Amino acid sequence: MDQDLNTISRQLIELQIEHRDLDYLIDRIAAAPDCDELHLKRLKKRRLKLKDTIMLLQLQLEPDHLA
Repeated sequence: MDQDLNTISRQLIELQIEHRDLDYLIDRIAAAPDCDELHLKRLKKRRLKLKDTIMLLQLQLEPDHLA
């Protein structure tokens, strides 16, 4: 069980780092005068999927309050 939680925690950290990196990249691309809108849209979609996955992993780490 502890191994599973460690694996989830590690994966959560990696996804949070990737999400932060995407935030930075999106800001840089959006600020460019010759911004590629399609590329920007794809990056934003990826960032949103990451956020959803992060939320699911966080729920797995939280104790069950309803039990």
